[in-house]
Amino acid sequence: MQRIFLFLFCCVFAANMHAGGFQLNAQGQRQLGMGHTGTGLLLNNSTLFFNPGGLSFLDTSWQFSVGASLLFPRTVYGEISPGVYTSETVHNIGTPFQLYASGRFAKAPKLAVGLGVYTPFGSRVQWPNDWKGQFLIREINLKTIFIQPTAAYQINEHIGVGAGFVYATGGFSLRKGVPVQDTTGAYGEAVLDGKASGIGFNAGIYLRFTDNWSLGLSYRSAVNVAVENGSADFTVPHSLAEYFPENTFSTSIKLPQVINVGIGYSHNKWKFALDVNYVGWKSYDTLRIDFATNTDKLDDIRSPRQYKNSSIVRLGAEYALTPKIQVRAGSYLDFTPVQDGYLTPETPDNDRLGITCGASFQLTNNFGADVSLLFTHAKPRTDTNLETGFSGTFQTRAIAPGFALHYAF
Repeated sequence: MQRIFLFLFCCVFAANMHAGGFQLNAQGQRQLGMGHTGTGLLLNNSTLFFNPGGLSFLDTSWQFSVGASLLFPRTVYGEISPGVYTSETVHNIGTPFQLYASGRFAKAPKLAVGLGVYTPFGSRVQWPNDWKGQFLIREINLKTIFIQPTAAYQINEHIGVGAGFVYATGGFSLRKGVPVQDTTGAYGEAVLDGKASGIGFNAGIYLRFTDNWSLGLSYRSAVNVAVENGSADFTVPHSLAEYFPENTFSTSIKLPQVINVGIGYSHNKWKFALDVNYVGWKSYDTLRIDFATNTDKLDDIRSPRQYKNSSIVRLGAEYALTPKIQVRAGSYLDFTPVQDGYLTPETPDNDRLGITCGASFQLTNNFGADVSLLFTHAKPRTDTNLETGFSGTFQTRAIAPGFALHYAF
């Protein structure tokens, strides 16, 4: 039983790090209002994330922007009929943020440089301590930050290329019940905690065919994040303490590569964008956890996950009400990478629809603000996990208002 418990617990970290439901799509507030498009349509210096090649086409010499979203997720679990048991995640707020700075120098007008700091993965999921799946998970808190210095060059009036180095850093904590009881009847608990880091890159090419039409291609590499000397702490009855000593662990997990293609169209007061993202989740087929100290009931972990590649289709539009006010809306369809038989309470993921809207206000010649609103809804999904036998129906939805400030000169 202890080996099964530990196996399930360790799976939580990688599941949350990779699942489509925990990939944060909030890297630019103006883009988010248009369905999170931006590969083929240049809007502002958030193109550092969407397509570094577009950086060389920005009109202003220097731009600074900072923004954040407030993510309110909700997941409901229900037993398969004829069962009637239900549970719901504890309400928490996620805070993905983004910060971008970019500019060019007078002596090299075709060369642009920039720095982006953003949070592409992260979430907090908390179930009640006594819920039916407490031995799978009680709580996870995941945070990742990508730091991306970038350079771009405008080859001519139609073509710009750019690339950025990515340093990823982050941390996580996990908590779950242990299926053993002390003399008071209370179940044990286990906590994993660690820091992770890795490197990658983000590159793109931006093509401006005419004043109206543009095309973008970008590639965000896989990032292999490694955890060294993470802590593994167990609260169990004294009689089992020797099997669950204070411990450390190491692992490495590959965040997926993403290929992006986008088309932009601008005419008079209108802007339109269509993006397709192809996400290489298939690289995540096995979870490996290595403990510094093994016991008869504490083995290293080799767990198959078998994710599949998936795609996201995005569409957005913007309309200029006045020279200083723009409104926008968008939508996207995100196809889940989680195959049947691998659904868990940590990744209660399914194909999901996102609906967005937003607006921008130019408050002065140099200073402005963007607002956005995202609503996502995943179809209910019923599944039985092949390894744990845990069955049920999960339904997830979330709402995320966002805000950004930007300054240009």
